[in-house]
Amino acid sequence: MPLTRDEDIAQLLRDTRTIAMIGASDNPERASYRVMAFLQQQGYRVMPVNPQIAGEHIHGEFVWAGLDQIGVPVDLVDVFRNSEAAGEAVDAAIAIGAKAVWMQLGVINEAAAARAEAAGLKVVMDRCPKIEIPRLGIAPVES
Repeated sequence: MPLTRDEDIAQLLRDTRTIAMIGASDNPERASYRVMAFLQQQGYRVMPVNPQIAGEHIHGEFVWAGLDQIGVPVDLVDVFRNSEAAGEAVDAAIAIGAKAVWMQLGVINEAAAARAEAAGLKVVMDRCPKIEIPRLGIAPVES
């Protein structure tokens, strides 16, 4: 079952240090652009993933073409893709050994969530960390 209890979501956010954001955008009008900036302000290391703009930078971070190229352990994969495309993102998260996947508001893929959980990953669906962090009173990450 995806995490739904406030305590479980808060613990996941407290345990997370590195986030790979699939579908990160360099367009300030896009939610992923703003959410990435917020997460960085909270002390998380956020590595953007977007094959369309790979090699460029968003908020000072190099943009990767795929999760498999990052080369450092990833705690949480934040999925800014539609529900159908989320399955591919979740499979990539499983393949790199991420600890959790977070599907953004409106992103629900039960089959992908079940695969992630079967592989030992924690799953959050249809929520946004930019909303949950202040709502749950999560303190900024200590370096």
